[in-house]
Amino acid sequence: MADKLITIAKFDNSIEADLAKQQLDDFRIKSLLAGVNAANVYSGIAALAIIELQVLESQAEEALEILQSCEKQEE
Repeated sequence: MADKLITIAKFDNSIEADLAKQQLDDFRIKSLLAGVNAANVYSGIAALAIIELQVLESQAEEALEILQSCEKQEE
């Protein structure tokens, strides 16, 4: 059975979303950002400017741990 994509984080700007995606890429976890174009077009409307970071369901737990670890290092 094929993995499905699930959303593990949501962002309201593309810079933060790109940084999170890059952190996952550094650990060889494939991810995608959904809603980037809409967020860029509707950046002034918060409800329409949501960018979702998605990964395969089988990698979701590891991806969340990586993001949390990177967040702690930034503090």
